[in-house]
Amino acid sequence: MKVLRNRSEIDEKYKWRLEDIYENEELWEEDFQRVKKMLAEVAGFKGRINTAENLYKILDLNDRIGISLGKIFSYARMRRDEDNTNARYQGLTDRAMMLSIEAMSATSFIAPEILSIDEQKLRAMICEKEELKIYRQYLENLLRFKPHVLSPEEEKILAETEILGESISDIYTMLNDADLRFPVIKDEEGNEVELTHGNYISFMQSKDRSVRKVAFDGMYDTYKKYINTFASTMSGNVKKDIFYANTRKYNSSLEASLFDDNVDVSVYNNLIETVHGRLGALHRYVAVKKRLLGLDEMHMYDLYVPLIKEYDKQFKYEEAIDLVLEGLKPLGDEYVNLLKQGFSSRWIDVYENRGKTSGAYSWGAYGVHPYVLLNFQGKLNDVFTIAHEMGHSLHTYYSNAAQPYVYSGYKIILAEVASTCNEAILMDYLLKNSVDKKERLYLLNHFLEEFRTTVFRQVMFAEFEKIIHEMAEGGEALTAEVLNQKYYELNRLYYGNEMVIDEGISYEWARIPHFYRSFYVYKYATGFSSAIAISQMIMNEGQTAVERYKEFLKSGSSDYPLNILRKAGVDLTVPKPIDDALDVFEKLLDEFEKESL
Repeated sequence: MKVLRNRSEIDEKYKWRLEDIYENEELWEEDFQRVKKMLAEVAGFKGRINTAENLYKILDLNDRIGISLGKIFSYARMRRDEDNTNARYQGLTDRAMMLSIEAMSATSFIAPEILSIDEQKLRAMICEKEELKIYRQYLENLLRFKPHVLSPEEEKILAETEILGESISDIYTMLNDADLRFPVIKDEEGNEVELTHGNYISFMQSKDRSVRKVAFDGMYDTYKKYINTFASTMSGNVKKDIFYANTRKYNSSLEASLFDDNVDVSVYNNLIETVHGRLGALHRYVAVKKRLLGLDEMHMYDLYVPLIKEYDKQFKYEEAIDLVLEGLKPLGDEYVNLLKQGFSSRWIDVYENRGKTSGAYSWGAYGVHPYVLLNFQGKLNDVFTIAHEMGHSLHTYYSNAAQPYVYSGYKIILAEVASTCNEAILMDYLLKNSVDKKERLYLLNHFLEEFRTTVFRQVMFAEFEKIIHEMAEGGEALTAEVLNQKYYELNRLYYGNEMVIDEGISYEWARIPHFYRSFYVYKYATGFSSAIAISQMIMNEGQTAVERYKEFLKSGSSDYPLNILRKAGVDLTVPKPIDDALDVFEKLLDEFEKESL
């Protein structure tokens, strides 16, 4: 029996070196106390941000607090992630969290007070003091929000309503994750297993079609029983969005949601329209799946079953690293050398151990190199995970190196571009160098599924959100019947005539938690499409495209997201990047059809 190792049993070279943040916990404690003192200093500026000197001092102080807090919190949390049973690091993380909340509260007056300054006077203050010029983009962005900021009294009331708004999502979470119970069903071996959120996709990937159908029916028959309650939470969430959009004088809840990224509503609409024009490719993919699975009818519960069995080649960690380094050579020597530095300087925590946080992530703090948490199992998917997380890390590395703290972070709409770009370039290398037919089919199927789930499926979600918000804004009631009908119609549109659209899928909207972060999912599709477009440029144009891409990586949030993407050659205000990405999908589909004959 294979027993999970304790952390002490893992070789040091496979553990990240958090001492690069703080050599010891005494230094962490010193920084903690230093932030406490700085927060006390912040209070002295309240009501006094009326001169260029004081404006600079408070912004600089706020940045210094942010830099230290980033180190304090990331160190504590990553120590806890090494072993979540360690009470010492549970306590350290709790202290870091409380300090972060204290800092948010202490500095909350800064932005409203700056916005209370006359715009002409604020611009004069920026010109008056040289050191303020670094904050020009930050202040310009702040000024964009001025038409949507209310009086201090109204803002206070709105702030106090936030807890009411959040309660809708909390009720949904409690119902969906805590109270909902799914039936006990039989797996492929005939064992009785309770159906859960966690094992549902595993059942959907079962080779046994009857198992897939029973799991599908069990999932959605359960949602059907509570569908009126789910409709109430969904309707309440939409009404909340409309309330805040109207109160803050936006034209729609969609406009309000996109405003933070300075993204026009036309970008969202363009994404949906462009994908509509390419749904024939998805219909064709469904037909190919239907043929390869040998089915007379393709049902919704057949969508996730792998066409090719899991490719079972095992990789040692060192072999995975070599594969990633070789595959990402199109990104140039500088990029590859930074990857090597990360691999050799213990940026990465590689193996699973007892108590370690599951999954994978890239994270860190300004002024220190980024870190990656892995739970490496030696599968081909783990190789892609290394490429993906190191894409995030090098985006962070370039951004931190090139930008002051205020612009070092990048917006979520840009966050998946670098990680997916790495995966796409690695995929291209593997496909070009694979001589094993089974491996090639596995790779093609893997990539086609990425397109289906990250572009087509997320755009369908985005369109559903748009439809129901517009209906509510027009005064229509969002009943369970209406929500079910709209969602069913979208599935029929997206999957086409080759698919039997089972009645149960009408209830799927109720199990998507992302709908409670309204108008968020479209970012998955734009990020993925942008990454595919950029990877194609890099492989076709070489160093010229690489240099453009590095400018993107270095930009952080020094400009608005769409402007930063244009540096890499992607303009999301036109259909081309989405069309280019879907051209790649069709090319992969052509190859998959040919290889599978």
